[in-house]
Amino acid sequence: MIRFVDVQKTYSNGVQALKGVNLQINDGEFVAIIGLSGAGKSTLLRSINKMIPITSGQLYIDDIEISSIRGKALRYLRRSIGMIFQSFNLVKRMSVYNNVLTGRVGYHSTFPTLFGLFPREDKILALDSLDALGILDKAFTRADQLSGGQQQRVALARALTQKPKLILADEPVASLDPITTVQVMDDFARINKDFGITIVANMHHVDLALKYATRIIGIRDGIVVFDGLSSEVNEQILVEVYGRTLKHNEVLGE
Repeated sequence: MIRFVDVQKTYSNGVQALKGVNLQINDGEFVAIIGLSGAGKSTLLRSINKMIPITSGQLYIDDIEISSIRGKALRYLRRSIGMIFQSFNLVKRMSVYNNVLTGRVGYHSTFPTLFGLFPREDKILALDSLDALGILDKAFTRADQLSGGQQQRVALARALTQKPKLILADEPVASLDPITTVQVMDDFARINKDFGITIVANMHHVDLALKYATRIIGIRDGIVVFDGLSSEVNEQILVEVYGRTLKHNEVLGE
């Protein structure tokens, strides 16, 4: 469970990205965060794994207040949280298999992993994760030889290899074509359902957010202006989030 209590974030340039956010995200949910560029979506998401430290308030994960943790405690926290980026964040010259194995780095001391020395169990887990995403046949292909959709599946397999309780996704399909976008979102939905992993994703595509997420959080100027079921979202709520009526399939915030 994730809990925000009056969370605020002010950057060094004076921009207040989060203004008193209060939220609770329960285990197993598929949550989409929507809003314009600069509304605070990425700050909200990245505060959960402390990629961006909050300025004030409390942020709890499984009843552990994370704002003050660092070192080994932070590493322990992050190994249970997968992170998916728009740009995939793969080592392009490495094989798919070796990229996925890096999901186990947080479970071992640094020195052996620098030389690719992982236990047999980790290697099996990496192959199982690739199989779960339907790309086992690409295991020994270089990452830079894959399509964008395949690279995002590799990133998902890497996250699965961490054995996470939670996956954070920061605009995971923004750089993909429409057909591949649906395929990757189907993968997210299946991971959420089959593995019971909580998914929290920032989304530019409002239609996709409403289709795949069970819960929508709308943020505007650092303030949560809507938090409810996808089925509860209507035109009035979208106007509140975006400040105007949206066109069908409109992509915002890029």
